[in-house]
This record gives sequence, structure tokens and C-alpha cells, in this order.
Amino acid sequence: MRVTAKVDYAVRAAVELARAVPEDGSRPRPLKGQQVATAQGIPPKFLENILADLKRSAIVGSMRGAEGGYWLTRTPDQVSIADIIRAVEGPLADVRGVRPEALDYGDDLIVLQRTWIAVRANLRGVLEHVTLADLVAGALDPAIDALASDADSWSTR
Repeated sequence: MRVTAKVDYAVRAAVELARAVPEDGSRPRPLKGQQVATAQGIPPKFLENILADLKRSAIVGSMRGAEGGYWLTRTPDQVSIADIIRAVEGPLADVRGVRPEALDYGDDLIVLQRTWIAVRANLRGVLEHVTLADLVAGALDPAIDALASDADSWSTR
């Protein structure tokens, strides 16, 4: 999987918004786009498009005006990295823009289709379980952290 700049920036922007969520569960104070851009080193124009995508997916809310800005519409523990990726780029795994289950390779290559489905399942196994709350807290689920701790995970081959 190739993580694009758009995905990286979207996750970082969402983390910044998650940091503004009050612990008492009250509505977060809106953050200006420029605040988010500055805090995370994201080009402001690029961030505008990302925030619009996150708003269309109902992950982020916004309000115009002097008291306006952006906020998460759900608590950080209810927003996964997979949610953010889907909001800004679409499905987690596809083949030439087609969902793996919709591919037709014929009987002699059904195993290839099953391979692509397994790849998607593994991506989902991590990305659907890591939330903004995890990133704000700086801690991953032990099973996911174990994957990242495996020396082979750091190999560039």
C-alpha cells in the first residue's frame, strides 16, 4: 500500500482536531484551518480540500465566521484511520479502480482474486482498529503494536 501525501495530511489534520476535543464530552471548540495547517505543517490550500472531503464524509463539521472553524463530529475513539482514508481517497484496496470481489479473472486465477481480498482484509485489520484516540494517546492496541515491533516489518525488501 502506498500512503499518499493526501492521506498522511488528512490523518494528521484529524489528529489535530482530535486534540481539541474536551475530555468531558462537550462539543469541541472549532479550530481554524490555518491553525491546523500551521500545527501540522500542511499546505493551507491542500488542507482546505482535505477538510472538505472529511466534511462530506461527516467526520468533520465546520462553521464560518469569526467563531467558526472545524471540529470532529464524532469522538476520537469513533474515527478510525480507515474512515479517514476512505473519506479522502475511497476504498482501502482496489485493483485498477475495481473492488477485488468484483474482479473476474476466470477459474484459473481465482486465487489471485482471493489474494487481493486477503490484502484488503489485512489492511482493514490494522486501519479499522487504529483510531484517532490511539494516535492522540500515543499508544496502539498490543496486537497492532506487535506487528510494528517485528523486525521484518521494518525491512525495506
